[in-house]
Amino acid sequence: MQVKAPRFQLAFFHPRYWLTWLSIAVLYVISWLPYKVQILMGKAVGHLLFKALKSRRKVAERNLQLAFPDMDNNARQTLLKANLASAGIALFETGMGWWWPDWRVKPMGKVIGYEHVQAILDKGKGVMGLAIHNMNLEFSCRVMGLVHPSVVFYRKHNNPLMEYMQYHGRARSNRYMIHKRGISEMFKALNGGELCLYFPDQDYGPKRCEYVPLFAVKDAATTTGTLLFAGQSNCETVFIVPIRTPDGYEVRIFPGLEDFPSGDDKEDVARVNRKIEELVMMAPEQYLWMHKRYKTRPPENPESLY
Repeated sequence: MQVKAPRFQLAFFHPRYWLTWLSIAVLYVISWLPYKVQILMGKAVGHLLFKALKSRRKVAERNLQLAFPDMDNNARQTLLKANLASAGIALFETGMGWWWPDWRVKPMGKVIGYEHVQAILDKGKGVMGLAIHNMNLEFSCRVMGLVHPSVVFYRKHNNPLMEYMQYHGRARSNRYMIHKRGISEMFKALNGGELCLYFPDQDYGPKRCEYVPLFAVKDAATTTGTLLFAGQSNCETVFIVPIRTPDGYEVRIFPGLEDFPSGDDKEDVARVNRKIEELVMMAPEQYLWMHKRYKTRPPENPESLY
């Protein structure tokens, strides 16, 4: 089902929300500073994250070890520090994505390859945009939304005040949002000719998955939800990667896979993973390495990699 817009509540003025209000106010004020100042502040926050968030840092470090076992340790540590700097920058990119007016967003971003989307729409089909979790998503979705608002899955925030802010911030760039379990709504959107974003790059657990290679890990649990939506709706796929560049942001769109799905589920999700690898390597320091991507293990090899 479509997620309904949360309403503002007087309960938000209760003292239990005061710290949330303070955080929101600080982020809002910072969002109006010059862009380059926010980038520098983000890098400083990333430096603090490197020291403070030990558990997340260890997850990112372990993921990099698993994905790139042949990488020199110094190079891996450099990548890790750059990744946490991107995480710090992402905090301020969230404020930019939620609150910047369109006139400030437009000169900072561009969409490259939109013709691949338009070609599918011209056929009267929906577009399933297979995207990856680069950490600049909040702002890059605003950039994409100025060209073509999308339909996306949505997970509510546990804090009601943050849920109010998050929903209305993201609603500025999306046509509408679907509950994370709203499978039928996603089919409806695709069959209705919408551009829908789907993220096949995370570990969604042992249900509806195949164990196929992703970087150097040979048995990464990979969702077959991609095949479900692509195979049972009137749509075609494209691949999407959002990248922060020295000049701003680029949302790059690439053609989807041919003969997809082919009927061979294992090979099809392996093909998706190979493309995900290509997209990640366009800006590996910006990828969400702090997610336990290799958490779900195959029954025949259940030992945790973490």
